[in-house]
Amino acid sequence: MNSMRHVKTRRTEANLGAEREHFDKQQLSSISKAINSTEMPVKEKHARRIILGTHREKGAYTFWSYALGFPLASSSILSWKFCHVLHKVLRDGHRNVLQDCMRHHSSLVEIGKLWSNLHDKYGQLVVVYTKLLCTKMEFHVKHSEIPPNLEATDEVLERTAGSDINNVFQLTVEVFDYLDAELRLAETVIRQLNTSIAISTLSSGQCRLSPLIQVIQDCSHLYHFTVKLLFKLHACLPADTLQGHRDRFHDQFHSLKTFFNKTRDMLYFKRLIQIPKLPDSPPNFLHAASLAKHVKPVVVIPDEYEPEQQEDDDDDPEPLIEQLDIFDKTFGPPNGGFDDRDLQIESLKQDLELLRAELEKVKAEAQRYITQLKSQINSLEAELEDQRAQKQHALVENEQLRMELEATRRRNAEHESTQSVFIEAENRAQATEQRYNKLREKHTELVSSHAELLRKSADTVKMLSATQQTQEEVERTKQQLSFEVDRIKQEAEMKLEEQKFEMEKLKRELEEKMAEVMRVKGTLQTSEMTSEQMNSSVTALQAEKDRLMRSASEKEAELSSLRQAAQAQQSSLQQERERNSRELGDLQGKLQEKTNLGEQLNRKLLEEQFALLQGTVTEAENIIQDAVAKLEDPLHIRCTSSPDYLISRAEAALGSVDKVKKGHADYLSNMGDAGGLLRALTQFSHLTADTIINGSATAHTAPPDHADRLTENCRGCATQSLQFFKDLKSKTTLQRADPASIRVIIQKILNLGQELRPKGMDVRQDELGDLVDKEMAATSAAIEEAVRRIDEMMDQARKDTSGIKLEVNERILNSCTDLMKAIRMLIISSTDLQKEIVEGGRGAATMKEFYARNSRWTEGLISAAKAVGWGATEMVESADKVVLHTGKYEELIVCSHEIAASTAQLVAASKVKAERNSKRLSVLQQASRHVNEMAANVVASTRTGQEHLEDKETMDFSGLSVIKLRKEEMESQVKVLELESHLGKERMRLGELRKKHYELAGIPSEQISEGNGETSLLDHPVTMSPKPSKPVLLKKPALSQKPNMPPKTTFK
Repeated sequence: MNSMRHVKTRRTEANLGAEREHFDKQQLSSISKAINSTEMPVKEKHARRIILGTHREKGAYTFWSYALGFPLASSSILSWKFCHVLHKVLRDGHRNVLQDCMRHHSSLVEIGKLWSNLHDKYGQLVVVYTKLLCTKMEFHVKHSEIPPNLEATDEVLERTAGSDINNVFQLTVEVFDYLDAELRLAETVIRQLNTSIAISTLSSGQCRLSPLIQVIQDCSHLYHFTVKLLFKLHACLPADTLQGHRDRFHDQFHSLKTFFNKTRDMLYFKRLIQIPKLPDSPPNFLHAASLAKHVKPVVVIPDEYEPEQQEDDDDDPEPLIEQLDIFDKTFGPPNGGFDDRDLQIESLKQDLELLRAELEKVKAEAQRYITQLKSQINSLEAELEDQRAQKQHALVENEQLRMELEATRRRNAEHESTQSVFIEAENRAQATEQRYNKLREKHTELVSSHAELLRKSADTVKMLSATQQTQEEVERTKQQLSFEVDRIKQEAEMKLEEQKFEMEKLKRELEEKMAEVMRVKGTLQTSEMTSEQMNSSVTALQAEKDRLMRSASEKEAELSSLRQAAQAQQSSLQQERERNSRELGDLQGKLQEKTNLGEQLNRKLLEEQFALLQGTVTEAENIIQDAVAKLEDPLHIRCTSSPDYLISRAEAALGSVDKVKKGHADYLSNMGDAGGLLRALTQFSHLTADTIINGSATAHTAPPDHADRLTENCRGCATQSLQFFKDLKSKTTLQRADPASIRVIIQKILNLGQELRPKGMDVRQDELGDLVDKEMAATSAAIEEAVRRIDEMMDQARKDTSGIKLEVNERILNSCTDLMKAIRMLIISSTDLQKEIVEGGRGAATMKEFYARNSRWTEGLISAAKAVGWGATEMVESADKVVLHTGKYEELIVCSHEIAASTAQLVAASKVKAERNSKRLSVLQQASRHVNEMAANVVASTRTGQEHLEDKETMDFSGLSVIKLRKEEMESQVKVLELESHLGKERMRLGELRKKHYELAGIPSEQISEGNGETSLLDHPVTMSPKPSKPVLLKKPALSQKPNMPPKTTFK
């Protein structure tokens, strides 16, 4: 019974091995036939077998194990067909294929980068295809609910998007990018197809067109996803926020519709795929009811059997190799006991063998008939193929003749057009030369007119000042004349008042005399009958009356003379007033003429000042545009700049912005003087252009994120500056021109420059001198302590070990002691050279002032000293572990390499400031070479001891069978792959640790990747330690701390 079980087990193992061998053979054949350098499409049967293989082994391990052996870098067609097969495997393969392909994501990226640098048509297609495949894998790894064939229901899409609108927004952007990658590949293929002689019925055209079937399938689903997600976004967000999404969808809609229409008209796709039709216009996302009108585009692949000639035995149908025990499946495996079922199984197996023999005979007979029929079919097909070949050959010759005829016609047309273009070019050259001469003359005239305008401006200013003085004199004359007129008026009025007063006085006297005469008359009338006395009194009164009459007539004559004098005075006064008014009118006319002239001169001055401002602004725009043009110049990519210089330029530009703002305000308050604004604009344009150029140059050595932000801010600074200049050129926008936005962007550039400056410990410059002495002393102390500990370990090893182990330990510890002595001599030589450098370079300054003035060199020296001390401490620890058999020999080897690198850094730090012919420098270099020799001795001693102590196990495989050997071989391959995978991960970890180390040390990642040797050893410590488990720069003791001393961040 046991023998029967062993027989059955051996048969099962043999069947499994044969089945696996047949599977591997079939997969290798299908992959090699599907992926080759022949310019013809991938056959569907080969791709189908590869896909079935992924389902059989539940992954793409076999596919990638064979595919990685292809020379993809040597043939662009081979790479194109590989991408096509990988696309099919991703879409229709097993669900574990995605994880297997993601392990080779970097290989796809490298293939794309390789062909992007070569000028090959298929290479250009490979670049676009690899980007599409990377985007596809990244999308489906992130959203695992959506399968790679994109056949997901609306419920799955809703579940993937979730309820958070931010996740929906992000998913929409990713679907947009996915669809862009698909459309980019389709457009590139169709564009190449249009520019080449290939058509869809030729193998060269079909080779390019065949991957578009998978692109059409992907695009139909992605279009449906985009419509669903955009309707969901419009239901939750305002329409203005999603304007960019709608514009992007409209562009993709028109591109997709054009792609579907072109492929639908191609003969190649008519029998392979039914391409859906998109609506005439894109959906209206602003109306939610439009979602009901949306119809999901469905791509149909018709099930059409295409008979293909079998090329070799591998194209036969896959034989059924499942020869496992059918009764084990039916009745279950044996339970370890002997019963009647085993006898029945044996008898049934014998019957089965007899039936198989009869079946083989029937198959042989059938095969003989089939062979005869196939020979007849082959002969007929050969004749048919000859006829087809002749027909195809005739078509090709006809097409070639037609193309040659068209080429000849085109050449004739091109020759004629070339002649006309040559004549036109000569005419243009002459016209250009004439225009150049005119422009040169115009430039000379403009320069002379500019100088003449400057002179006229100065003359205008002088004339304006003289006009102002004349106007002031006219004002003073006018005031004096008005004062004289007022004084004359006052005198005339006073004289007139006096005359009026005299006339009133005379009138009153006359009235009194008349009253007295009337009284006398009354007395005479009442006293007619009086005496002689009365007569005599009447006579006297008559005489008095005559006298009074004469006096009154005299007074009247005097009054008339006074009245005439007053009239004459008044007429003369009136004449004087008229004359003064005429003179005042003349003066006012002259004053108005002067005022008009002054206004004209003032307007002319303002126009000239504004013209000067426009000329200055135009020159400033040219300077900024020239700086922006340098950003796109390929030669500028080689230019680099430091963050410190960028910060200095940005700070100067900020100061010029303030000056421009002040000059703008002064010009608005006094538009007759634009000198301050012109000087500020000139300085601002140069400093801003310098900031833009140096910002772009700094971005060339910055990390990608900082480089993109810095370049974007430089372009934004140029845009805002040009907009500010545009506002200054127009009088309507001159008032609202504001450089505040420019200041904000320059401040962002300044902040980015400060972020790019190396980050590290902040040490004041006055402490650098003391810190150098402390670090050199601490390093010497660390070396002494290391020598003492090695001696203690030597004594302990002699007590605890003997024989070969003692010999190995003594050899290792002696080499470590020699290395420490060599390092101590190196420290002494470095200290002597440092003193010579300080004494020779400090002049009248103190030692601390010299260290502070050369802070970067000082910090590099401190960093190198710390590195040496740390390496010595680590070597002692590693040697102690090796002697106690708790450590690894590799740690001691790595520490030796680290010490060699640290001493090289110390030598480089000391060599920077040293004189070339210095004797102490040669002594230091000799000590450095001695350290390297001692480090090599440590490595050699360690490796020799390791070889002596390791047991070498002999491998005996004589007792193993073929199956066991095969199994052991597979297990060994699995271990090799695991170790290689672990090695790759550790190398990636080492790279990330080194990258983090360099970032903390202040070295840009581009300089690390270039490795061009431009990174100074003074600023960035060198490390050669491959120990990934050690936290490189986190927290270590004071003496064993890795150095990291970038320059201070507060330099100005």
